[in-house]
Amino acid sequence: MLSNILTAPIQKAVKQLFDVSIEKVEFQITRKEFEGDITMVIFPLLKVIKGNPTEIGTKIGNYLTENVAEVIRFNVVSGFLNIVVSDDYYLTFFNEIKNNPDFGIVAVSPNDKAVMVEYSSPNTNKPLHLGHVRNNLLGYSVAEIIKASGKKVYKTQIINDRGIHICKSMLAWKKFGQNQTPESANLKGDKLVGNFYVKFDQEYKTQIAELIAQGKTEDEAKKQAPIILEAQQMLLDWEAGKPEVIQLWKTMNQWVYDGFAQTYKNLGVDFDSYYYESNTYLLGKEVVQFGLEKGIFEKDPDGSVWIDLTPEGLDRKIVLRSDGTAVYMTQDIGTAIQRVKDFPDVGGMVYTVGNEQDYHFKVLFLILKKLGFDWAESLFHLSYGMVELPSGKMKSREGTVVDADDLMEEMTATAGKISTELGKLDGYSEEEKANLFKTIGLGALKYYILKVDPKKQILFNPEESVDFAGNTGPFIQYTYARIQSILRKADFDLNVLATDLELHLKEKELLKQIEQFPEVIQNAAINHSPALIANYTYELVKEYNSFYQSVSILGEEDKKKKTFRVQLSKKVGETIKTAFKLLGIEVPERM
Repeated sequence: MLSNILTAPIQKAVKQLFDVSIEKVEFQITRKEFEGDITMVIFPLLKVIKGNPTEIGTKIGNYLTENVAEVIRFNVVSGFLNIVVSDDYYLTFFNEIKNNPDFGIVAVSPNDKAVMVEYSSPNTNKPLHLGHVRNNLLGYSVAEIIKASGKKVYKTQIINDRGIHICKSMLAWKKFGQNQTPESANLKGDKLVGNFYVKFDQEYKTQIAELIAQGKTEDEAKKQAPIILEAQQMLLDWEAGKPEVIQLWKTMNQWVYDGFAQTYKNLGVDFDSYYYESNTYLLGKEVVQFGLEKGIFEKDPDGSVWIDLTPEGLDRKIVLRSDGTAVYMTQDIGTAIQRVKDFPDVGGMVYTVGNEQDYHFKVLFLILKKLGFDWAESLFHLSYGMVELPSGKMKSREGTVVDADDLMEEMTATAGKISTELGKLDGYSEEEKANLFKTIGLGALKYYILKVDPKKQILFNPEESVDFAGNTGPFIQYTYARIQSILRKADFDLNVLATDLELHLKEKELLKQIEQFPEVIQNAAINHSPALIANYTYELVKEYNSFYQSVSILGEEDKKKKTFRVQLSKKVGETIKTAFKLLGIEVPERM
C-alpha cells in the first residue's frame, strides 16, 4: 500500500529536514478537486515543528520526489501534501494482484485465538421476522468479515426454548389446536406454533375484558385470568419435569426448529453450533454458587442472590431469584462459560443483539471479568438499531410482524416484476428466471439492511431496495453482470503482464479504489461493520461505471490498452464478488 511505502521516507525526511523524529504519519484519500493519489496531513507536525504548514509540506514534497522512485510530483494545499505517484507503481501493483481471486482475504493464522459470533438466537414460540432478518444478516456477515481478516471464527446461537412465552403457545395448542400438526395444517412448524402464540394473546385479552366487566381492576384481571394461571402452572410442571408437558414441549419445539432450518437455508446463513437455554441455565446456577463462595455475589435475607456493581457505575443485579430460579443473566453467564469449554481456542465473543439490551451486556461482561475469565476482556456487543416499517413497530403477540419467509418471497416477486418490465430476459428458461429473481430479490434485501451502520435504526422500504439505480444491491449486481458480458466477448489472452502503459485518469482512479480493499476488510472486522464493505463496493462500482462511460474497452484499437482494460474489468468483478460474498450476497453471471 502507498501509505506503507511512503511512511518510512517521510519519517526520514522529517528527521533530515527538521531534526525531529515522528512515529506516525497521517494519510488520507486525496480530495477529488486536487491532483494526487494520497495526501499527507501536515497539521500534526506543527506540534513539534515551528513554521508555515505550506513551507513544511513543500520541503517534504521536494524530498520525496528526489528520493522516492514512485513519487513524481506533488502539490500543497494549506496543510495538506497531495502526492502524485507514477503509473509504474500502479501497474506493478496490478500485475501482483490480477491473478489472485482472493485479493484482500488474509489466511487464518493457526496461532491466533478464535472468535465466536452469536446471532439469530430466537424464541421457539414464533417464526423469524424482519427484526431477526437484520440480526441474522449482520451476525453472519460480521463472522465472514472477521474470518476474511485472518481469524478463525465459530458461528453460534442460543435458542430461547424455555419460559412462560413458550408455555403460552403450548397451552393454546392444547386448548384450541385439535391435534393439528404442520403436516395436517400444511404450514411450516414455526408458523403453526406462532399462530397459537397469537391465539393465546387473543384469548387472554378476552378473559381480561370479561373480568373487568365483572368489576375487577385491570391489574387484577391480568393476574387472575384463568388462561395465564394455567400457563404459569404449565411452566411449573415443565420445571418439575412432568412427562406429558416435557413431551409436548419437545414436539412443538421440533416443529419450530424444522421451520427455522428452512428459513436459514433460504436466507443463506449457517451455524457451527447451537446452544439451548434449557441446558445452559443450569450451568449458570452452578457458577452463581461458585461466585457466592468467592464473595463475588451476595445473598439477600429472602434467599435471592445479587451482585453489587454500583462501584463501577452500574446497579445491583439479581442473578438468582429467592425461589432459586434463574434469570436471563444466569443463563447468559452459563452459556458463555460452556462455549469456551466446548471450544477452548475461543479468545473472544461477539453478541449480535438489539440495542435495547445494551445495559444487559455491560453487566454480563463485567460479571464474567469479576469471575476471573481472561477471555472476558474480549467480549463485544454488536448492538444494532431496530427495523421499523412505515406503519411503525412490529408486535409478535398481536401478529403484526413481517414474517421472514413472506418477506423473502415478496422480495423475489418484486425483483421478478421489475426485471420483466426492463425486458432483459431473452433466452432465459423459467428455472433460470426463478433463480435470477431470487438472487436479485435477496441481494436487494441484504444490501439494503447491511449498507446501514449497525447502530442506526432502519425504516424498511421493500420497493426502494429493489432499484436498479443508486446505492442498491441490484445496481451493483448489474454492474457485475455487465463485466461478465465483457469477459465472455474477450477472445484474447488475459494472462499477459500490463507494462509500458500511460494510464488514463479513470484507470488510475479504479486502481486506487481496488488497492483500498484489504484495508477496508480489516477496518470492517475491527469495527464489526458490514456497512463499510457495502459502501466501499458501491463506490467501486460507481468508479467502474464512470470508467466504462469514459473509455472504450472492447472497441479500443490498441491491443495492449484493450487487454489491460479487460483485465482491469475482470479484477473489479472479482472484487465485487468477494465483497458481496462477505455480505452473504450472490452475484449473477447474466441479468
